[in-house]
Amino acid sequence: MRLKRSSKGLVGVDITSATVKLLELEHRAGGLRIDSYAVRPLREGAVVERRIRDKSEVVDTLGRAVDHARLQSRRAVVAVPNSAAITRVLSLPSSLSDDDIEARIQMESDKYIPFPLNEVAFDFQRLGRHSRYDDQQEIMLVACRLQDIDTLSSVLDAVGLETVAVDVEGFALERVCRALQTSEDKEGDSTALVDIGANLCAFHVLKEGRIVYSRDSLCGGRQLTDAISKRYGMSFDEAGRAKKRGGLPDDYRQQVLLPFIDTLIQHIGRSLQLYYTSAGQQQIRRLVLAGGSSALPGLAERLRAQSGLEATLANPFTHMRIHPRLDVTALAADAPAMLTACGLAMRALP
Repeated sequence: MRLKRSSKGLVGVDITSATVKLLELEHRAGGLRIDSYAVRPLREGAVVERRIRDKSEVVDTLGRAVDHARLQSRRAVVAVPNSAAITRVLSLPSSLSDDDIEARIQMESDKYIPFPLNEVAFDFQRLGRHSRYDDQQEIMLVACRLQDIDTLSSVLDAVGLETVAVDVEGFALERVCRALQTSEDKEGDSTALVDIGANLCAFHVLKEGRIVYSRDSLCGGRQLTDAISKRYGMSFDEAGRAKKRGGLPDDYRQQVLLPFIDTLIQHIGRSLQLYYTSAGQQQIRRLVLAGGSSALPGLAERLRAQSGLEATLANPFTHMRIHPRLDVTALAADAPAMLTACGLAMRALP
């Protein structure tokens, strides 16, 4: 079974361990426009390691996000985590048509996919001519289990969204990171994307728009919330709100925030070292910070000082228009955490 293709006007749906995020993009004359968006927190334990554990909680939260966003479109794209996807690059004769390629994959599926063919969905993309053999082409095959797709699709269906495509998180990040490239980026430059989520700090190195190295560290914004909760005797929810809104005691910066930032920078430094050790032929030129905890006061400056690299906050909306009814200030604050949702919504747009 191949995945369905999608077309214009999509809603990107990003379901993480801490939040549900929606972003609706429309292709208009002059570029892309953000028509609606929403971010809603998830109860702890509803999603664990990107896997839905409490479907009813996810459906309820997604429903609230949909209601808040006031979507113009109901056509949505969602992603499976990288760990749930099987990716292979195949070499096949250049003469094969799409139908021929699909038939070849089905016939030889046991070579590439470690599950029965009737239990998976797959798709493929032509990457171009083989670098060594003129009569061969490279094909990227992506497969995942139907049960993962069915779970995500049923969640979207429960809130009135139509699943027009199921993507892979890594591909969504690649798509949006290509849009983040600046005029200063030179051909062959490598950029590190540091995605600081609730539980994990994901470190990705991108070269020519493709992720060539990834590493996860067990360090995220939840650790800072825990530290606030313990030091000031707050509940976890109270600590989370205080972290976002401010108003914490005077010693918060020195005693809680900066120690957490230093720990986070140590994890990022370790990821840099491991990258250079294992695949270090390409120097990283800059660090792009993303995720819900990427905008912590002082993080970018301290990271820049300690690494010697340029460090900037990700903003996938820089070259996009914004619907007049949206809160521009709130959208800008949420922008670094919206990369995956944005990449999903961009999937079918030119």
